[in-house]
Amino acid sequence: MKISKMAVVLTLCLTFSAVVFCSTPDELTITAVSWDKDTASASIAELRAMGPVGLDALFAKYAADIERFKKTGDTDENWKRIAAALDTVGMQKDEYTAHLYWYTDLEAAKRVAKAQNKPILSLRLLGNLNEEFSCANSRLFRAILYPNAEISKYLSDNYILHWKSVRPAPRITIDFGDGRKIERTITGNSIHYILDADGNVIDAIPGLYTPTMFMKYLTSANLANKAILRLPVIQQNQARLKYRKENFDAIVKGRQNAIDTTKVEMTETKSGTIAILAAPMAVSKAIVVDEYSILRVYDDFAKFEPTIKFDDWNKLTAVYSPPQKLDANSIALVRRQNAKTGLTEDEFTGLFAKLDNFVALDTTRNEFLFHTKLYEWLNQNQGRGRIVDLESFNAQVYDQIFQTPNTDKWLGLYSNDVYTALDGNGIVK
Repeated sequence: MKISKMAVVLTLCLTFSAVVFCSTPDELTITAVSWDKDTASASIAELRAMGPVGLDALFAKYAADIERFKKTGDTDENWKRIAAALDTVGMQKDEYTAHLYWYTDLEAAKRVAKAQNKPILSLRLLGNLNEEFSCANSRLFRAILYPNAEISKYLSDNYILHWKSVRPAPRITIDFGDGRKIERTITGNSIHYILDADGNVIDAIPGLYTPTMFMKYLTSANLANKAILRLPVIQQNQARLKYRKENFDAIVKGRQNAIDTTKVEMTETKSGTIAILAAPMAVSKAIVVDEYSILRVYDDFAKFEPTIKFDDWNKLTAVYSPPQKLDANSIALVRRQNAKTGLTEDEFTGLFAKLDNFVALDTTRNEFLFHTKLYEWLNQNQGRGRIVDLESFNAQVYDQIFQTPNTDKWLGLYSNDVYTALDGNGIVK
């Protein structure tokens, strides 16, 4: 039986009525943007607790304000309060662009995923998705992927969304001494995991992807999850192995086609292997030895990466994942963010061209170097009868793929053997 959104809200009201007064969503959307901070915070918390229903109510109430801001970029105090409510209820900065509801409790996301029979898209990042200065990759997700009209709708219809911060994103301020300052984050990376409702990993998508490639993996993983759920439980693990093996083969085939087409020469580095090539699994020790679980022996492309020139990467990218123009929503967001920088139209044209190329290049490198490695790790673990613990796996990713291990509290930005001629070697606290 289909339950209406209002029925859900009434249920929530009845549930909490013994403790607090429960307003209707429409009433809460008004008080959520109150001048009184305590009133606004309480109302925003109630809307957040309602899930996507609360977020939908805000979008409905302030549809005209959202459209006005998209067109003009004019920021007044009223819009700041509306934007703050949207960002906090949806738990994403610039929520107005995406209309996506993110859980920050994975167990809660799993409960909803089971109830709705949907997979989960779980983002791991440095910093928080609902704050301006999350890591660079997650900011690009907010600009290029989540606002994309096709992606946003597909995620809303087919996925339960979740994010978790791995650690704070390091920030740096450059003070020019004349009143001018530049503030940036200086390291960090993000990864999307596609999980079933029980938390089993279906896919792991490292770093930034073009909307087309990202949508490809969202769609295929969703379809695979539906097919796997129809299988007997005993066959589901093998089906996930097979899905990743097929994707692995497709990447390797596409990569080889790009190499053959461009005639880019692959020269093995003379300095030895790099981190993500370390410790290949001995085939003889595998508990389950089959075509799905042993991927490492077929792929060691990372050994070529240090010798591939930037121009060659561009050639490979043009074949494997050509640059694509951003959709209208993303273009509007980028323009708004740069509205006060004084860019001319010619400069905007150059900015977008460079951004398109960067995203395409990042997609290709992530596919060639890292996505296959993640498939290898996942299939080795599951192929040996192990349950993949997501937190342990993610720690391995940040350690070996992203080179920012939890054991390094300075994220590679500080070294005891480097002299800076500063008191305390530059450490403030």
